[in-house]
Amino acid sequence: MKIIQSRSFSRKVKKLNKKEKSVLDKQIRAILSAPDISDHKKGDLRGVFVHKFKIKTKQYLQAYRIVDENLQL
Repeated sequence: MKIIQSRSFSRKVKKLNKKEKSVLDKQIRAILSAPDISDHKKGDLRGVFVHKFKIKTKQYLQAYRIVDENLQL
């Protein structure tokens, strides 16, 4: 599976400290192991999944979509 991150995501990750990055990495691994654990959006956002998690007391929403690897973007 190939992971592509947006520029805004990479900028936000740079601002996280070491412990926060490790929590984020664990959440990304959890999504990779079971992509269907997240909420599936409806309507205009059909095809987008949102995974909710907390780092300390702040809640983060991580949006992603699953694209068939055989399709070329």
